[in-house]
Amino acid sequence: MIALSIMIEGQNGLTWPRWKRLVQEVEELGFAGLFRSDHYTNPEPPDIESLEMIVSLAYLADHTQHLHFGPLVAPISFREPTLLARQAAALDDLSDGRMILGLGAGWQVREHQLFGHKLGDVQTRMHRLEEGIEVVTHLLHSDEPVTFDGKFFQLRGATLLPRPQRSGGPRILIGGNGPKRTLPLAARYADIWNAVSLNPQTFRERSAILDDLIRIVGRKPQDIKRTLMTSLFFGRDMNELDQRLSWRQQRPDLAGKPLDEALKILRETGNIVVGTPDMILEQITNFAKAGVEELMLQWFDLDDIDGLRAFANSVLKRL
Repeated sequence: MIALSIMIEGQNGLTWPRWKRLVQEVEELGFAGLFRSDHYTNPEPPDIESLEMIVSLAYLADHTQHLHFGPLVAPISFREPTLLARQAAALDDLSDGRMILGLGAGWQVREHQLFGHKLGDVQTRMHRLEEGIEVVTHLLHSDEPVTFDGKFFQLRGATLLPRPQRSGGPRILIGGNGPKRTLPLAARYADIWNAVSLNPQTFRERSAILDDLIRIVGRKPQDIKRTLMTSLFFGRDMNELDQRLSWRQQRPDLAGKPLDEALKILRETGNIVVGTPDMILEQITNFAKAGVEELMLQWFDLDDIDGLRAFANSVLKRL
């Protein structure tokens, strides 16, 4: 059975009251997990509230019993990996093994400029990411002192104490679709591969590439869980869905088109989840057939608790 989790964009106005409400509702409604982005701010102004990621997850860990959780994803460009490993291990212990540590290279130029972090070109980002993943995994997995001599990070006999209660610490998630850089990293280091906004056919193809890469490094395909983050636009009926998709008038290929025609175009791409309950259940089934084990669904309106409840009652409970 495919699992459903909720993912929110924490830089889009997340505050403590909103976060506390979301944590309680997502837990009580029976979703598998709650994930969030890790950004200072958005690519374009204006700047709005953005609750710090690690602190927010510490609250979640201590106020839930069932949800797994984590960042999608923490950028190594501004998350120093030794501290991140220590924080993730602590959150995993606090939650009795429910933390998932999503790691990424970083991409958003504006936040790095505003807060004084060096982003670098794509090659630099990916090299730094690989070193960061190595540092994190060595510290979490090794009971012996770790020495690492990289271009970006150096360790000299470092030991992470206390040792994680779970052997190996929190599961490592690597997000992204790229067959040249991201998938090889996932094959070597990940417990979970999280694709981003792929349609079922493309997901199946990338998953098959990952299988081959996993075998090359001496692992088994079943060693890595397959998940997908994608956008969700849900309406209880067509009238509500029409309101949810009002943004389509700003998109050239959808502007001016009636709802039925716009829906056809959106569903043909297959890389978002959109529709009324029956439509969405059909799409989820297609993702499951393609090998997706868990969907992280982006819920954009942080105040729409009524809509979240309606989605859980009309879709989640029917899976």
